[in-house]
Amino acid sequence: MDSCVQGEGRTVEWAVVGSGIGPLLLAATAEGLVNVVFHADEKVRGAAPARLAERLGAEPVETASGRLAEPIRMLDAYFAGRLRKFPQALDWSLTSGFNRQVLRELASGVPYGTLVGYGELAARVGQPGAAQAVGAAMGANPLPVVVPCHRVVEADGGLGGFGGGLETKRRLLVLEGVLPEPLF
Repeated sequence: MDSCVQGEGRTVEWAVVGSGIGPLLLAATAEGLVNVVFHADEKVRGAAPARLAERLGAEPVETASGRLAEPIRMLDAYFAGRLRKFPQALDWSLTSGFNRQVLRELASGVPYGTLVGYGELAARVGQPGAAQAVGAAMGANPLPVVVPCHRVVEADGGLGGFGGGLETKRRLLVLEGVLPEPLF
């Protein structure tokens, strides 16, 4: 399912694709991938155009340019175990301030198969003691999987929270070899 929203000279294309963790809704602007949404069932698909239109100042239209082809290919390769880093351009317009700073550090500084604590990530962006704010930034991440908030864990080794659900976080960490495969 491909669709598009457009407004103020800005176009946002979206598609729902299958993945190793269920359907994902992907959205991209001319600047790059702007949104990844977990559990893209009918309800999510129905709400996505209006939500994107509101947040990006765009109106729904029915054309699509194909700008999601590369992100879809990369996600397929990631879930098949062939891609460890997402090199495509990202559009950061759905986040700002501290959240954007934390997410950019996460994207560039926490590689595939590694973990970082909320507090450590806070310290990396010059805000030691802001672990809870980092947690809020992870919860507001508009680009999960690609900007790997699943790699952020509690200081004691607990998984912490996850917008896609803890089972999804576990599955992503198993895929990256951080956690063992479940026995059954």
